[in-house]
Amino acid sequence: MRYPLNAGMSLTVVALQVWLGVGVTMAQDLSAPRGVVSIPQPAGPAPRSVLTPQLPPGTPDAMVQADPAVPITTFVETLQRAYWTNPALLAERARLRGTDYRLPQARAAYGPKLDYQASYGWQRDNFQQPVGGYRAYSGWGYTASAILTLPLMTFGRNAAGETSALAQIDFERANVRFSEAQTLLDAIKAYTAVLSDRAGVDIAADNLALLTRELSDNRARFKAREVTSTDVQQVETRVEQGRAQLLTAQRLAASSEASYLRVVGAPAGRLEPPNPLELPVNTLEDAYAYAEAHSPVIGGAVAREKISRAQKNLARADLLPQVELRGNADYGKTTPFNGNLYQSELRGQVVISGPIFESGLRRARLAEAEALNDADWRLIDDAERSNKAEVADAWNEWLTQRASIDRLQASMVSAQLAYDGALLQERAGLRTTLDVLDLARELLNARSGFNAASANAYVAQARIMSALGALELPNLLPDAPSYDPEVHFAKVRHNGDVPLLTPLLRGIDGIFGGNSMADRPARDPASSVGARGVDVPVPTSGK
Repeated sequence: MRYPLNAGMSLTVVALQVWLGVGVTMAQDLSAPRGVVSIPQPAGPAPRSVLTPQLPPGTPDAMVQADPAVPITTFVETLQRAYWTNPALLAERARLRGTDYRLPQARAAYGPKLDYQASYGWQRDNFQQPVGGYRAYSGWGYTASAILTLPLMTFGRNAAGETSALAQIDFERANVRFSEAQTLLDAIKAYTAVLSDRAGVDIAADNLALLTRELSDNRARFKAREVTSTDVQQVETRVEQGRAQLLTAQRLAASSEASYLRVVGAPAGRLEPPNPLELPVNTLEDAYAYAEAHSPVIGGAVAREKISRAQKNLARADLLPQVELRGNADYGKTTPFNGNLYQSELRGQVVISGPIFESGLRRARLAEAEALNDADWRLIDDAERSNKAEVADAWNEWLTQRASIDRLQASMVSAQLAYDGALLQERAGLRTTLDVLDLARELLNARSGFNAASANAYVAQARIMSALGALELPNLLPDAPSYDPEVHFAKVRHNGDVPLLTPLLRGIDGIFGGNSMADRPARDPASSVGARGVDVPVPTSGK
């Protein structure tokens, strides 16, 4: 004989199947957990004053005009709100815009510098006379000077400075990409946690209702002398445990909603099922190769090595001479003691300067820069190892959690049927109260396991995309606007240029600058080795 699922069980199964993409969301609004006691709060200090809310220029109007007090209900809006308004991410983008200005600063070194100097002062001199005694001269004097300096040849110094600036910009861009991926991953985690923990409240509430009915039945049977007081006490124990479990579930739901508010910047409403994620790879080996080319972690390590390589080139260029053009224009009194005599002077010269002997100072600086660059080169290999480990861990978790969902769903259905059958057998005297309670616990564990596996599989898939460098808004929401760092960079990159002169001197200095922007090859013996994945078939749909 087969027993139908009860109403609470059916509702929870439908709610949890959103993770599999085959169901619909719960019909019940779970935004307010049941059974929460309202505790009056003492009056605290007045909140600190804030400016009128402002978002950076370029933020979509929909995000600027969005009311943060209105609960969010969709997955798309959750990602967009976190992507455009998360303070930590906005700070990283502002830091990148600041780093963009290092390039015009470096390019300005190719151009001329014109400085001025002016002085006005009083002077008194005493001169000894041949016949004895002293004669004093005093007066006010002033001078004015203009100094023009133009580097003609720095033997790679300026080229190394420009290369370093470009590498620093690449490094900050990698940081922004990593922060964007982390923010989107946090938003996905918060979204799934709210759904999962609200479902957990439902599961705990259903379990408590089930145990409460069992307690009522046993009390009635105790009055009819069909069970003993021990049986009633066993059920009472499980009821109290069920109440504690419900309180724990409510705490977890409240905590996940607080985390959602922190990441997204708005409260979670009645959330819809999340959008399916699509991986850009089909195998773990493909994932390793994709991550090596797209991961912001590896990209940041590569950029950091280029920065220290440019510093090494700068230290090497510092061993060589430099050639510059200097011009001076001076005007002032010939002497402060005569107010009627003035002089002006114009001078132009080509100056060659360089070190002769500094007790090994510059050689030591070059050796230090070479060692630091070697360290950063090794850190590229370390970043690749760490990234492979993250990719493998997320991949294996996704496969195992995804594969366990169907099995947990089947176990949940079996547990429900076993419990329903045990109830009838208990009334017929074929089962003890403890048998029924144990089956109720198995049902609770099966439902909780299915709920957790559904959420964990989705988050693990998002983790894979993050480790690959594919968790980006254009990949998740192709039609949504996204932040483009190239827009600001294009505006400021030539701010320090002098027409004709800067390209000419860059070309001359670049002869000695070397190819500092070329990627370094891997030196790690294990660079071609990747961890093996679990022996579980990769899903053919809903990647």
